[in-house]
Amino acid sequence: MTVTSGTGPGPGMPVRDAASSRRLLGVATLLGSALSNQVGAAVGSLAFPVIGSVGVVAVRQFVAAIVLIPLARPKVRSYTWAQWWPMLLLAVVFGTMNLALYTAIGRIGLGLAVTLEFLGPLAVALVSSRSRGALLCAIAALVGVVAVTNPQGSTDYLGVGLGLLAAVCWASYILLNRTVGRRIPGAGGAATAAGVSAIVFIPVAIVTFLILPPTVPALAFAVVAGVLSSAVPYVADLSALRRVPAQLFGILMSVNPIFAALVGAVVLSQGLALIEWAGIAIIVGANAATLMLHRVQPAARKSPTLAR
Repeated sequence: MTVTSGTGPGPGMPVRDAASSRRLLGVATLLGSALSNQVGAAVGSLAFPVIGSVGVVAVRQFVAAIVLIPLARPKVRSYTWAQWWPMLLLAVVFGTMNLALYTAIGRIGLGLAVTLEFLGPLAVALVSSRSRGALLCAIAALVGVVAVTNPQGSTDYLGVGLGLLAAVCWASYILLNRTVGRRIPGAGGAATAAGVSAIVFIPVAIVTFLILPPTVPALAFAVVAGVLSSAVPYVADLSALRRVPAQLFGILMSVNPIFAALVGAVVLSQGLALIEWAGIAIIVGANAATLMLHRVQPAARKSPTLAR
C-alpha cells in the first residue's frame, strides 16, 4: 500500500499525528508499567521478613507465568529458533535482574543499588542517542536519580557487583524485549519468557522455602508483587517498546525512582527531603525535554531545508 499526501494510518490522519499518538500511547504504557512495578515492589517488601527477597522473586516469576500463559496462549510449537533465542535470553535476564537487584539492596542499600541499576537503561539511552540534546537529557536524568536515591558509598564489592549486574540485565532486558516484540505478535513472547523463567526458578523456590517456610500473608504479598511487578511490566514494556525507540525508553526509566519515592511517602509515610524533590524535578524536566526532542527530530529529518 502506498502512502500519499502525508496520510496513511487512518482516513484523514497525518502520518506525523499517527506517529505521535503511537509514541504517546507507548509513553503512557511505560509510565503505567513503572508505577505498577514500584507499587508491587513496596507490597512485596512486606514479605521479606518471612521468605526473604529470593522467595519473593521466585513467587513473582511463578505468578507472571500463571497469569500470562493462559491469557496469551503462546504457540510455542510454531516458533522458529530466531524467535526462541531472544525469549530464552529474556527469561534468564529478567530473573537474574530481579535476583541481583534484591540481593544488592540487602547488601548495599536501596539508594546505591537503584542508582547502579539505572546505569543499564542510561547506557542504552547514551549509546542510542543521536543528538547532543539527547545526551544532555540522559545525563540530567542520571543526576536526578542520584538526587532522589541519595546513594551512600560502600566497600561491599559483591553488593556493588550485583548492582552492576542488575544494570547489565536491565539494558539487555530493554533490547531483548524490543527484539521479541518485533518477532512475535501479541504477548506470546512475554508469556513464553515468563514460563521459562518460572521453570528455572523451581529449584530456587524449593531450597528457599525449605529454609524459610512461607506463611499465607507472606505468599499473598508476594503474589500481589508478582502481578504488579512482573506480569504487568512484562506485557506493558513489550507494548511500549513497539511504539517508542530504545533511547527514549532508557531515559524514561528514570521515573522509577520517582514512583519509588512517592510510593514510599504515601504507603510507608516516608517524607521526602528537599534534595529528593529537586531530583524529581530534574528527572521530570529531563523526560519532558526528551519527549520534545523526539517530537522535533522526525520533522527535522523529513524537511529538506533542515537536512545537512
